Amino acid sequence: MARKAASLVLILALFLGVSGPAFAQKATVLRVVIVKSDNIAAYLQELERGKEMMKKLGIPGQIRVWQATFAGPEAGMVAVGIEYPSLTALAEATAKMNTDKDMQAWLKGLDKVRKIVSDSIYKEL
Repeated sequence: MARKAASLVLILALFLGVSGPAFAQKATVLRVVIVKSDNIAAYLQELERGKEMMKKLGIPGQIRVWQATFAGPEAGMVAVGIEYPSLTALAEATAKMNTDKDMQAWLKGLDKVRKIVSDSIYKEL
C-alpha cells in the first residue's frame, strides 16, 4: 500500500505538471483517505499512535478526522485529512514511512480496524 501511495504521488505530480520546484515549495497538499470502520473508537486510538510515530520520524503532516453525518449511503464514513506543507514534504514523508519498520507494521495493523474506500491527493489553489 505504501509503495502504491508513493507511486501515486509521482504520477500525480507528473499528471498535474507540477514538476517545477516553485510548486513543490509553495502549494499545500492534502491527502484525503476515506475509510469504513466498524469500530471508530479503536480506529481513532490507532490514529493517535500514528500521529506520535509521525512526530518521532519528523514528518510534518497534520492529521484531522471527520465523520460523515448527512451523507446518504455514505453516512458514517470517516475522512482522514493529512495536510503537508508541499508535495515535496508528502513525498519525503512517504519515503520515511516506507523505510520505517514500526510504521509499516502499524499501517498493516490498521487493516484490522478499517477498510480504505478511497485515497486522494489535493493541492491548494
